[in-house]
This record gives sequence, structure tokens and C-alpha cells, in this order.
Amino acid sequence: MKTMYALAICTLMLSAPAYAEDSQISIKDHLFTPSTLTISTGTKVTWTNHDQDPHTVVGRSTQQPFHSSALDTNDTYSYTFTEPGTYQYFCTLHPMMVGKIIVTAGK
Repeated sequence: MKTMYALAICTLMLSAPAYAEDSQISIKDHLFTPSTLTISTGTKVTWTNHDQDPHTVVGRSTQQPFHSSALDTNDTYSYTFTEPGTYQYFCTLHPMMVGKIIVTAGK
């Protein structure tokens, strides 16, 4: 009986959402992948450009203070999200490239 309870607890622990302190977004084929990312406050997100073209990562409003310079191939840009909310961003060089970060209050 104890073995069954232990298995059930392990299963629940493995199926619960895990929030990493660091998350990655890939820029490739003129897309942000994943295009939507849910994280908790305090998480650092790093974008890496895997395209041959330069790209930027820019928040859509003044309340979204992240703004990278042009990222060449294999360049990275990181930002730590400290406030809950929904952060939409895009590439200023290719405005059809869009993404969204959803920041939740707790871990």
C-alpha cells in the first residue's frame, strides 16, 4: 500500500508545472519559438538568434521596458521579468515576428 501512495505522489510531482529560473526563446526562420511563454516572476528569459538575418526583441509598449539592439547570428539578449503581466514583443526589423511572455505572480 505504501508503494502505491509513493507512486501516486511521484506521479503528481512529475505532472505539476515546473517554473525554471531561466527560460530560452529561439529566433529561427523569422519566428520566436516558443511564441508564447508562461513564466513566474524573477525568471530570466534569453533570446538567441539562430538566423542569418539580424533581429531585435522589443516590448510593444512603454510599460514593457525590454529592448534589445540588433542581434546577429548566435547573439543573445536576456531580460529578467520582475512584475506579473502579459508582455507582447516583436522584431523591429521584421514586424510580423511577434511573441508573448505571460508572467505569473508566484512560483
